[in-house]
Amino acid sequence: MRSAAPAVSPSPVPPVCVPVPPSLPVPAPSPPARRMCFRKRPGSGAAQIYTGPDPSESPMSRYDRKQPTRNHRSNPCCLCWCCCCSCSWNEDRNRRRRLSRDTKLETVPHCEVCSKPSSEEIYSWSHSFEKLMKNPAGRNVFREFLRTEYSEENMLFWLACEELKKDNSKNSTEEKARMIYEDYISILSPKEVSLDSRVREVINRKMQEPSTHTFDDAQLQIYTLMHRDSYPRFLNSGIYKSLLQNISRSSSEL
Repeated sequence: MRSAAPAVSPSPVPPVCVPVPPSLPVPAPSPPARRMCFRKRPGSGAAQIYTGPDPSESPMSRYDRKQPTRNHRSNPCCLCWCCCCSCSWNEDRNRRRRLSRDTKLETVPHCEVCSKPSSEEIYSWSHSFEKLMKNPAGRNVFREFLRTEYSEENMLFWLACEELKKDNSKNSTEEKARMIYEDYISILSPKEVSLDSRVREVINRKMQEPSTHTFDDAQLQIYTLMHRDSYPRFLNSGIYKSLLQNISRSSSEL
C-alpha cells in the first residue's frame, strides 16, 4: 500500500512594489500686483515713482469698501437704558420751563400795580411770609426772585386762584377753572406745579362741576411750598438784600 505524498505548502508570493510618483510642487502664492504710480513729495517739484502695492487693492481697502459708512451719534445717557427716558424727560421739561417762564394767563398781570413800599414794609417781609404775600409790592419782588429759580409758575398759580375767587359768573368761573387746570395742573403743561396725588384726585373730582373753590387745596399746598422752600432763599438773595441796602443808603443820606 502506497503512502500518501506529503502536503507541499505554497511558496509565498513576493510583494509587488508600485512606484509612487513624485509629489507635484505646490506653486507659491504670487505677490500682489504692483502698479506704478506717481507720488509727489511735499516740497519737491519732481514726482517720485512708487512701485509698491496699489493701496486701493489692499485687503483692508477691499473690506472698507464693503462696509457702509455709519454716522455714530453719541448718547448723552449711555450708562444705562433705564435712565435715558428720565434724563431726556427732565431736560425737555426744564427747557420748556425756561422758554415759557414769561408766558402767563390773561387774567394774571405781568406786574401788579402797586405803590412804592415803605422801609417798614420791606423790613416786615423778612419777619412774616404772610405780610410779604399780602403786599402787592412784596409779591412783585418775590415773583421776580422766583423767576430766577425757574419756579415762577407757583406764584402765577397762586395769583390765578385768587382771581378765580373774585369771579361771580358761572360761565366765566368754568372757563377760568379750565384754563388754570390746563396751565398749571395738567402734566402736559410746561408750567405744571408740584402737587401730590391726593390733591390731584380732589381737583379731578371738582372739575366735573368747577367752582371758585376748586383749587383751594392745591393753592394751600403751593403756598406752603413757597413758604418753606423758596422764602428762606429769598431772604438771602441779592434781590432782597439790594432793597435793604437801598433803605440803609436812603436813611443815611437824610
